[in-house]
Amino acid sequence: MKTIVSTDIREIMKACQRPQIESKDLSALIEDVFQKVEMLGDSALFEYTQRYDGVKLKTFAQNTSEIEGAHNAIGSDLKSSIDKAYGNIIKFHKSQIIASSKIETSPGVLCWQENRPIERIGIYIPGGTAPLFSTVLMLAGPAQLAGCKEIILCTPPDNNGNINPAILYAANLTGVTQVFKVGGAQAIAALTFGTESIPAVYKIFGPGNQYVTAAKVKAQQFGLAIDMPAGPSELMVLADESADLSFVASDLLSQAEHGIDSQVICVVSALSQAEELEKLLEDQLKNLPRKKIARLALDNSSIIVCDDSERRLQIVNSYAPEHLILAVDNYNELIPKIFNAGSVFLGNYSPESAGDYASGTNHTLPTSGAAKAFSGVNMDAFIKKITFQEISAEGLKDLGSVIEVMAEAEDLLAHKNAVTIRLKQLSK
Repeated sequence: MKTIVSTDIREIMKACQRPQIESKDLSALIEDVFQKVEMLGDSALFEYTQRYDGVKLKTFAQNTSEIEGAHNAIGSDLKSSIDKAYGNIIKFHKSQIIASSKIETSPGVLCWQENRPIERIGIYIPGGTAPLFSTVLMLAGPAQLAGCKEIILCTPPDNNGNINPAILYAANLTGVTQVFKVGGAQAIAALTFGTESIPAVYKIFGPGNQYVTAAKVKAQQFGLAIDMPAGPSELMVLADESADLSFVASDLLSQAEHGIDSQVICVVSALSQAEELEKLLEDQLKNLPRKKIARLALDNSSIIVCDDSERRLQIVNSYAPEHLILAVDNYNELIPKIFNAGSVFLGNYSPESAGDYASGTNHTLPTSGAAKAFSGVNMDAFIKKITFQEISAEGLKDLGSVIEVMAEAEDLLAHKNAVTIRLKQLSK
């Protein structure tokens, strides 16, 4: 990790720049994938699966009996852990559902809003070096709770053409209706257009690398909704003298091991903290099976030394991290000052991995600074809100002149007439 000693926000933000693929090359690749999948359907998917996943498939659809029988292929400890995490996730997301209430905005004018589930959604589950069965819980669980009729899951196969049984177990637990063995940008294209095997969906969810993120953005050009631009994982830790730096090092490495394009940032107040943290990172890194990946991610990462408390908060809000750990003594005082972050972890005993797995909050979060405008996935992401209004004759008499005056002022006389013709009838 680079160590930057500065209070200059521009210099610090330059040091914290996320790793990027050349956008021109990325755009051309995604354009090509979308064109081929739209034109060739399954045949394009077979070609991409063999090229990128190294496996030749005969079908993409996962056998239903294998999905239902996945509980026999994983250990009891993992099953009970998944069940516990699923329960916490459902409990937390259920608390977000707000009952509909009718409001009389004026006498005789009744307005209300009702929720409707998105009928068919697609969820993308990264496979690659780490099959993220936890993401199935985070996406399909709330979708199931919202009442989505069809939940289509796409995930890349392993070298043997199989899907990790923990992914299948989580899919069965959360009511996923179909599972397909296809990954990468081609999976997003398939969910966008539909192919002979894979149905088109109305909204796409799920994290992924820069190729998947770029594909989701591309899908929006074809009228699809997406959850957010969720790219490579990232973590920022704000640490003061009360922080246990061995904990901080473990948190940084927990995100660094996600992928070589992950990024972790730690903001400390003293150079001595940075020096100690570097040693702890090196010591812990030696024991990690994914140390090669984590080390490459650390090359994209920085320790920021800044002795100005207000400037440290400015760094946090300017960077807008996906995950933020406040390893500080006064974290309750800082909560109102955090404006840009996907999910926040408070104190020394709130590891980011708790949110990744089992605390109940959602781990599908905005990255690359998108937390300045996007929320993490929540129940609102799986529903549409439809407004209703019921206006009585007396209500229209009371409100009608207001509508007429406003419509005439905008020179929309047909709008005015739609009210006037009713008022005339009522006056007879």
